[in-house]
Amino acid sequence: MIDFNKLIDQHITREYKPKKIGNYYPSEIGRCMRKIWYSYMRPQDVEPDLRKVFEVGHIMHDFVVDVLKSEKTHDVELLKAEMPLKFHTDYFTISGRVDDLILLKIDGRMILVEVKSTRNISMVKRAEPSHTMQLQFYMHASGVHNGIILYIDKTNLKTKIFEIKFDEEEGTKILKRFEELHNYLVENELPFAEAKQMYDMNWMCRYCEYKSKCDKDEK
Repeated sequence: MIDFNKLIDQHITREYKPKKIGNYYPSEIGRCMRKIWYSYMRPQDVEPDLRKVFEVGHIMHDFVVDVLKSEKTHDVELLKAEMPLKFHTDYFTISGRVDDLILLKIDGRMILVEVKSTRNISMVKRAEPSHTMQLQFYMHASGVHNGIILYIDKTNLKTKIFEIKFDEEEGTKILKRFEELHNYLVENELPFAEAKQMYDMNWMCRYCEYKSKCDKDEK
């Protein structure tokens, strides 16, 4: 009998590539600073079950792209999907991909769309701060100052949309956070455990692959 679970694990396995100090990613900057630091300084392979979660997210995004490209969708026009974006400073480069750039035909606005999957759309009451931070950076770096975060339920395809207003000051703060990350890495200094100490980030510890390392370092 075919072991399809094994086939899936083989299919989604990716060759591990170590991260380089000086190359950073908008999708990570809203996470616990210590976790990001570990991923550069003490990396470990992603567990198969977590890879599957990421893969489902990719599948959901591909579905959203199909909806936006459909001839049945009259109010919007998909201009780009997975639009690459790079932002250079004197000391490091930030690279990412905006999920979608759409044109709203009603009023001619261009809007950045960041797609996030969830297991229970009814539990989503607001945009997750780390997702907002990611989209704020994309708006700051791209010059497109209209953005929405689209949450899509993995179980029933129901959605919720949160419009994120561009905040130039917030973009400056995010760049400052990248600078802090860079300094921690260059100095080989372990950041404090944000997710343990900040109430709205506590949940991240439950899903963190570096939790055991973090606990030991705290002691």
